[in-house]
Amino acid sequence: LVEGVHFDLAFTPLKHLGYKAVAVNVSDIAAMYGFPKQLTVSIGVSNRFSVEAVDALYDGIKMACEAYEVDLVGGDTTASASGIVISVTILGEVDKDKLVKRNSAKEKEIICVTGDLGAAYMGLLVLEREKQVFKANPDMQPSLEGLDYILERQLKPEARKDIANMLKGIKVKATSMIDISDGLASDIMHICKGSKLGCNIYTDKLPIDTVTINVASEFQIDPNTSVMNGGEDYELLFTIRQDDYEKIKDISGISVVGHMTDEASGMQLLTPDGLSVELKALGWDSLKEDTPDKT
Repeated sequence: LVEGVHFDLAFTPLKHLGYKAVAVNVSDIAAMYGFPKQLTVSIGVSNRFSVEAVDALYDGIKMACEAYEVDLVGGDTTASASGIVISVTILGEVDKDKLVKRNSAKEKEIICVTGDLGAAYMGLLVLEREKQVFKANPDMQPSLEGLDYILERQLKPEARKDIANMLKGIKVKATSMIDISDGLASDIMHICKGSKLGCNIYTDKLPIDTVTINVASEFQIDPNTSVMNGGEDYELLFTIRQDDYEKIKDISGISVVGHMTDEASGMQLLTPDGLSVELKALGWDSLKEDTPDKT
């Protein structure tokens, strides 16, 4: 996590940042049906930060380690020419027969997501808006009433460590899985490309919180755009066999949003009125030369 690229300290408390640095890594382990065990944290910090500031960062790291039952076993601290850089390495465990990857989906399988999507991106837009208001007039108080949910989703996301046990409890095994860090479009494309398949995603099935919808309206943004391309939700996207649909259809917090198709059919977003739009990933891609900075 690099200051000015992945986070903005104008509106990101250091304690929250420490927590998030751990949570987003736990999410990667959870996305393979694994359980996090140990992590190391290395930071580069400039001399504009006090010892108290660094302590606040580590307080957040410690809080997350306790919440996710992970042992902090090492790391390093060094000087940075400017800003903060945080590097977390996490180790997890999973039984070999339970391991789930992103490249093992099958045609006609059902696509599911946990929780709701798009809130983190809306939270980011609100924070950036209020930052600009403050820069223009430091006497203005931020307008954040009623927005706690989307702000927390951006500043202090939670990894879905609970899902593996939830699915085990209803005797459902995901056939492929990935965490939603770059937007639903980008991450379902990872599953499709890895599995050499296409997909149909239905806009009327996307789980979106009411606050997310309302804030998207304020910004004149289609909430589906936030879901598909916003990113940083850290919910889980997974596929299951059709035979498991009855077991999962009434589970609170899990939504069926589409199904896998053959590769030739492509990756499609379908609207209730029958319109089909080819999926394009506008989220974060660290290997593209023209990728804009992601905050």
